[in-house]
Amino acid sequence: MKFIHGKNLKLLDKKTIFIDKTVKIGKNVVIYENNRIEGDTEIGDDVIIKPNCYIKNCKIGNGTTFNYSQAEDAVIGKNVSVGPFARLRPKAQICDNAKIGNFVEIKNAVIGEGSKVSHLAYVGDADVGKNCNIGCGVIFVNYNGKTKNRSLVGDNCFIGSNCNVIAPVNIASDSYICAGTTITDDVNCGDFVIGRVRQEVKEGRAYKYLKDKE
Repeated sequence: MKFIHGKNLKLLDKKTIFIDKTVKIGKNVVIYENNRIEGDTEIGDDVIIKPNCYIKNCKIGNGTTFNYSQAEDAVIGKNVSVGPFARLRPKAQICDNAKIGNFVEIKNAVIGEGSKVSHLAYVGDADVGKNCNIGCGVIFVNYNGKTKNRSLVGDNCFIGSNCNVIAPVNIASDSYICAGTTITDDVNCGDFVIGRVRQEVKEGRAYKYLKDKE
């Protein structure tokens, strides 16, 4: 396991760690057990690679943490948090101070500085600006069955849980997209968008359906 690394590299279990000879590692890096790092990968200073990660052909900035995640042909900035159980596919670019949380997939997309995609979301073929919040269950719908299209999201946007962003669409800065909304048209700066069906209550009708299950 001959590779280029800086001072104070800590390999917590050498028997279960594979590091390709082509990998470059900075100073004060900690790598936990059960990790595979290969290809043209460069890891900056003060990076922590927690258990069960696969990293190939990636650039990882200083102070970033990886946890139970996979990344291939991706660029990750400084002080980024990735995982657990995240997947960064080719051409994913995660800018400084961003967060990619559990069960999040990023493909051919830019996540801007300070933006958060915290859980259970797919961002494909999109450019997301700075300081955005992408809620739980948000899907960037980039494929229509024939072609793939790209969507743009400006800075300081809030996209609530379970929203669908149907490409190609542009969401301008400072927009607020309510949970459960499907975006099919461009959104202007500062717009508040809600596109879900209003709740309808049929009092007492639940008993009929519950009895049918008996």
